Amino acid sequence: MNRHLRDTLVGTLSSHLDLSKSRLETLALLILGLVNSRTVNLSHGASQFSGTALIPSSYRRLQRFFQYVRLDGDWVAQLTVKWLRIRPPWILCLDRTNWKIGRSDVNILMLAISTRRMRIPLMWTLLPTGGCSNQGERISLMRRYLAIFGPDSISWLLADREFIGATWVKFLLENNIVFCIRVKENSVICLEDGHTYQLNSLLRTRRNAKQILAQPGRLAAMIDCPGLPLTFDAKRLRDGELLIVATNGPTKKALNTYKKRWQIECLFGDSKTRGLNMEDTRLTDHAKLNTLLIVITLAMTWAYATATISQAGAAIKKRAHGYRSQSWFRLGFDRLRNWILHHPQKAAAAWTRAWPKRRIKPKTARVV
Repeated sequence: MNRHLRDTLVGTLSSHLDLSKSRLETLALLILGLVNSRTVNLSHGASQFSGTALIPSSYRRLQRFFQYVRLDGDWVAQLTVKWLRIRPPWILCLDRTNWKIGRSDVNILMLAISTRRMRIPLMWTLLPTGGCSNQGERISLMRRYLAIFGPDSISWLLADREFIGATWVKFLLENNIVFCIRVKENSVICLEDGHTYQLNSLLRTRRNAKQILAQPGRLAAMIDCPGLPLTFDAKRLRDGELLIVATNGPTKKALNTYKKRWQIECLFGDSKTRGLNMEDTRLTDHAKLNTLLIVITLAMTWAYATATISQAGAAIKKRAHGYRSQSWFRLGFDRLRNWILHHPQKAAAAWTRAWPKRRIKPKTARVV
């Protein structure tokens, strides 16, 4: 593996992380091995190391890194947006991905940024069990976000049907966060004029259902929480399923904006089978998994930076079927792997082009 490229990574990382030179070199080799081998499996990553060390020795070196090194996830969130020069306000997507390693559950509650070309992991929480997150876990994650970036950095917060609840919605409203959350078809809404409707029945039987939904109201499950005015919008999908969203933002923009929630599903695909094969890990300890997610985020951000440089701002061409031939991530990821092997100076330039020069410190903000 090219020594100059490794030293470039070490040089930039050293200005942000209080790690020894040996640990910084291991982190740089870990990022490079992750990109080249397309998997988070440490045995495959160890085979990417150059030098005279045996592969079992390199594998043990990686194991010791995860055993003793703890990286700060909030630091990487700030670094990512500065590196990619993404200016707020942002569209944020909240979702969860989970899988099993033996009998252990890996359950990640993820907050990501969605842009026209990119879907970037920003902050996350590793949940203690499988299944849905609770309202307290969501609020805790958002408090971390608000403490660094503040509520003015959010254009929209998008979430699926799982992410509903009176305490959670009240928290979002109190912090002036504009959101668009999908609700279940059988939900009951109570309008401010006193009328009550079941959503699927309303949309099936009333011609003026859209006008009714646009009136201020609340979900029946939140009837005991005054001061939670929401509006609703709906459409029927091609498969016949109803898509119904609740929002405190402009109702006419809600459904069109909600389409961008799918970006976080694409992000999970990029971090799994279409990219870095995150599910190949055998790590189950939350502290180690958190470090691994930071390494994955750095690798994905590097791929996006590569795509930006190589395309020079030009869009990816569409094919005859109307879709682009590649995603922005996949284009950058494939090109980065080629550059690491054959043009290490280009890979180093993509890494350093917009890398923050000074150590990033968390900002403070008032959180209700």
